[in-house]
Amino acid sequence: MAQPRISGYLPPDIDPTKAPLAFGRRALPKLNEELQSPELLTQQRALMALCDLVHDPEKVYQAIALGFLDNLKTLLAHHDRTVRQKTTEVLSIMAMHSIGRQGLIRSGVVSALTGLLDDPEDICRKNTHQIFDMMAKLPEGAGGVLQAGLIPPLVLKLKTELDEIQELILDTLSNCLRVEVSEALATGAVTVLKEKLSHPSTAIRSKAACVLLEISSHPEGKIVVCEEEVIPVLVSLLEDTHPKVQVNATGALMFAIVTPQGRSSAMSAEAIPPLLKLVAEETSKARLNAIKTLTLLAELPEGRQTLLDHRDTFQQCLDDPCEAVRRAAQIAFRVIEWKP
Repeated sequence: MAQPRISGYLPPDIDPTKAPLAFGRRALPKLNEELQSPELLTQQRALMALCDLVHDPEKVYQAIALGFLDNLKTLLAHHDRTVRQKTTEVLSIMAMHSIGRQGLIRSGVVSALTGLLDDPEDICRKNTHQIFDMMAKLPEGAGGVLQAGLIPPLVLKLKTELDEIQELILDTLSNCLRVEVSEALATGAVTVLKEKLSHPSTAIRSKAACVLLEISSHPEGKIVVCEEEVIPVLVSLLEDTHPKVQVNATGALMFAIVTPQGRSSAMSAEAIPPLLKLVAEETSKARLNAIKTLTLLAELPEGRQTLLDHRDTFQQCLDDPCEAVRRAAQIAFRVIEWKP
């Protein structure tokens, strides 16, 4: 079912053109004072001016030095929806700059934003998740999200949030779970992600598979992925019509079947035929992952026996222009032809 797009338009009673000075001429110290004003309209206008100014990294640096972030953190809990919207917008723009992300990490903004996860305004929640997404792209930012205890609520929000916010959550989780997966596993993330693999949105299916790839790269994650019977669903996605979904599903499968239980599950799900199809398609972006996955399955006697009849499929990969594909095909050949 189609969902309405989140609008960033302001309420009709707010007119940013009525600010007494042009945005570019409003000195940052003055704006910082106005953010602390008891007058609602003054705060709103100051935030609108600041939204315009912080597109410039130099202004971001100056704003951080002047202590703007402490005032912005206070405004995140403001009763007025426009103030919350513009405050989160300012922070999301600042997070686009390296200096801004560093400042947000040091100031503890991540923890302050947790109160907006249940904000009644869609745009406030969207801006909040955009900030988390941008922060998590840095190792220290991902660490900040983890330390703030945000993983369990983010996983739970995947069940209820709008599709475009779910995409942001999945991106954030993908970066954070590269570092640590225990909280996500304890919250039942694998079960939630398994459901998302069947979502009608291509982006959500692809991003869910990407998060599962990160989970499966951890030893404890591999076990849970097998126990929750995610592997058959990943196998079904190998024939998805969208290349991005195929790539991420094949990558997640490749990590998940490192264990004997995983390989057995993949064989039961008849993973070899769709994987061979991906290897045979020279334009497939999932080709490299498919070869590596088949190599793992060739370590099983029944897998090796099946693949012995398909050596021609790997033969064509030996002349592939991509060195990584050629090397993976050579390894696959050696495993398939190995004799005890």
